[in-house]
Amino acid sequence: MTTHAPTVAFSGIDCLDIDVQVQVANGLPCFTLVGLPDKAVGESRERVRAAFNAIGLALPPKRITVNLAPADLLKEGSHFDLPIALGLLGAMGVIPADEIIGYVALGELGLDGSIAPVAGVLPAAIAANASERGLICPQSQGPEAAWAGEVEVLAAPSLLGLINHFKGSQILARPAPRRMEDDGAFLDLKDIKGQESAKRALEVAAAGAHNLLRVRTPQLGFLHLRNWNSTTNRLNLPHVTNSGTQHFSKHPSDCRRIVHQPNAQCPVRIDHHLIH
Repeated sequence: MTTHAPTVAFSGIDCLDIDVQVQVANGLPCFTLVGLPDKAVGESRERVRAAFNAIGLALPPKRITVNLAPADLLKEGSHFDLPIALGLLGAMGVIPADEIIGYVALGELGLDGSIAPVAGVLPAAIAANASERGLICPQSQGPEAAWAGEVEVLAAPSLLGLINHFKGSQILARPAPRRMEDDGAFLDLKDIKGQESAKRALEVAAAGAHNLLRVRTPQLGFLHLRNWNSTTNRLNLPHVTNSGTQHFSKHPSDCRRIVHQPNAQCPVRIDHHLIH
């Protein structure tokens, strides 16, 4: 019997569909992982085995083969732990194998069976929503995944909690989207002593949304002035929509940064041009 657990691989800010195929057959007991996995993916065998032991399950004494299809695509990252574990649970009959196919799963397993955060949850949620599937992710990243739209999100704290959800004994509630709001700690020009002409130029530039070019060696006071100008420009930017939040947050999320709460503010690029 072969079970399937969908997940994704990342190519820039795009997601590629990966089919985790798990087969449990008669033969000498072994755990084989194929499909061009890297070192982190190859170590999933030990994390999955330890997580199963932590929740009171043991791998069957049979030949276990896990294939990450398509096999000619390099698989990177620890987020393959959760789909491999789900595929094994389906093959062992612990959870319904036909329900796993309707979800895209990603998450790193701890040795105690907990599900740790991973990078790329928001792009995976957007891809799952586009393919009309749900998403299974770590509990702490549920609010991030909820920004993808009407996608069904199962944010589980542990592997045991996910098993209880599929069995119907502990239903996981859908997380609400939450984004990072500004803390209101803005810079003030009154903290800078002197440099009256520079402060006047900043006020005029901020009022008219003009560019600035400074011709001198940078000093501490100028760095504070530059940061004040970037903060003022951020306040003048329009409000970010839901689609804009998705677009801005996909980039840091795919650059191996874990984004629990997408930022509500537009990004600002501070270019530092000097003429000596």
